[in-house]
Amino acid sequence: MLSAILIMALGAVVLGAALGYAAIRFRVEGNPLVEKIDAILPQTQCGQCGYPGCKPYAEAIAEGEEINRCPPGGQEGVTKLADLLGREVKPLDIEERPKQTACIDEQRCIGCTLCIQACPVDAIVGAARQMHTVVSTLCTGCELCVTPCPVECIRMETIHEKIDNWKWKYPVFEMKRVA
Repeated sequence: MLSAILIMALGAVVLGAALGYAAIRFRVEGNPLVEKIDAILPQTQCGQCGYPGCKPYAEAIAEGEEINRCPPGGQEGVTKLADLLGREVKPLDIEERPKQTACIDEQRCIGCTLCIQACPVDAIVGAARQMHTVVSTLCTGCELCVTPCPVECIRMETIHEKIDNWKWKYPVFEMKRVA
């Protein structure tokens, strides 16, 4: 009985040491620049930049892609990316629209769940053959849920600035690098 426990413990120590060695020897290091760029992007995964999500766009930016293709990030995001990468601040390549949110006409909703499947941030809640609704605080306004709706019960509404949702826009100072 004792010998079986010692053999199992010895086997665990040997396998643990082998795994520890393999973790050090075969370590795959990611690009830390991609991680920093990805942290600046808004994580809406909307695809408006032409990439399927924020991580692929961050990888493309690290390889030299333009930094001004993210409408949800806005001009503020472009400025942060330019500061991080030491590039020139350019205006958004894609038209910046006012903030908006999806609204579902609950009387016309048939509960097909196509909008739920299309939403990249899970802002639409509901079940099959049941009414759906949008959690407006989670909605990024990417409009990906509008196209798949077969009964066209989803519309985009502009979010007007009120005391409840107003955010102070920090002043942006142009900083020049000294060589």
